[in-house]
Amino acid sequence: MRQQILCVNAIELSVHISGPEHGQPIWLLHGFPECWHSWRAQIPALAAAGYRVFAPEMRGYGQSGAPAEVADYDLLTLCADIQQAMDHFGHTEVVMVGHDWGAVVAWHLALLEPERVTRLITLSVPFAGRARRPVIDIMAELYAERFNYILYFQEPGVAEQELNADIERTLRLFMQDQDVFLQHKPATARLLEGVGMPGALPSWCSREDLDVYVQTFTEHGFRGPLNWYRNFTRNWQRTECLAGRQVLQPTLFLIGDRDPVGVFEAHTLKRMPDCVPDLEQHVLPNCGHWIQNEQGQQVNELMLAFLGKK
Repeated sequence: MRQQILCVNAIELSVHISGPEHGQPIWLLHGFPECWHSWRAQIPALAAAGYRVFAPEMRGYGQSGAPAEVADYDLLTLCADIQQAMDHFGHTEVVMVGHDWGAVVAWHLALLEPERVTRLITLSVPFAGRARRPVIDIMAELYAERFNYILYFQEPGVAEQELNADIERTLRLFMQDQDVFLQHKPATARLLEGVGMPGALPSWCSREDLDVYVQTFTEHGFRGPLNWYRNFTRNWQRTECLAGRQVLQPTLFLIGDRDPVGVFEAHTLKRMPDCVPDLEQHVLPNCGHWIQNEQGQQVNELMLAFLGKK
């Protein structure tokens, strides 16, 4: 494993690299609130299988650049970070993997790079094409009287103040089995309000693992990662050219049976096969949102089996 800092798309992008030098490139894009280390169970398995693994710290995270402006985190800009990084390494055919927000970027890279992205693996967040209007507008209507974490994240500075106050506590609350994000409480509540502190770390996260996550967010705090959530309208406006397009690459989609995203995105899950015709799906039992950590071995087996198909 080695780390390389690239200058791409007006930022520095930190990328962790492992595996044989001439192996097929496979990119692992993490989500929120995570880091490259969230792929710790997949990196050695993929490298051992002969893949050259590239696990970036996404824009706003860790040692990668974290611009101040909200507009610097729109979806096409996030995609361009990875596109220019692939250019840097001379990649012409890659496997793209993403979890959570990383899955959103991976879905759109598949649309933007239909020849270069040859296979796609996404975890937790499904895809059903460009919505007819910005999703944030729909959420504002549905959650006018109830708390919604995405709406809570919209006002710059508010969520940062809460989440940055004690980064380790914030991350431990996010990692616990109790769902923090989809709570039933008033619209005026704060995200962590009423959430009890867990007594121990989950079995899939050691003290050493947690330290890597804490260090990631100590670099810049939560401002950059939260800015990803503040571009729903801009994302919708800038992706008009992708409206109606299908993801045609062979695609593997994995989700846990206890992942709250499965409830939140139930309609998208039903529509996904129409937008992704070459789709293989699996629901992993006894698994929440942090799928590649909670069920690392099963995720590895499914990924390698999918990649081994002709």
